[in-house]
Amino acid sequence: MSGMDPNQEIVFESEQDHEVHEPRKFRVLIHNDDYTTMDFVVRVLQTVFHKNHIEATRIMLAVHKQGKGVCGIYTAEVAETKVSMVHSLARKEGFPLRCSMEEV
Repeated sequence: MSGMDPNQEIVFESEQDHEVHEPRKFRVLIHNDDYTTMDFVVRVLQTVFHKNHIEATRIMLAVHKQGKGVCGIYTAEVAETKVSMVHSLARKEGFPLRCSMEEV
């Protein structure tokens, strides 16, 4: 064996203190276009972003009137997934709906 005294206390160097940082957050946006229907945008907001009908309608009207609307704020991975889901649903239905993310 190693010749260590079994009663001797082993002291390990403590790990360096690491600061814990909140993950970066990203705003997910839907952008207006001349072809995607308002009903489809509301449906996307309800299914992908889990908005109730009133909130989905409010965001859709912001998209329509201001050119874009905020769907939510998420970590990078979740935001990327949501953007991809919106694009996939839109293409499947034949709409050019554009969705993007920007760091908060």
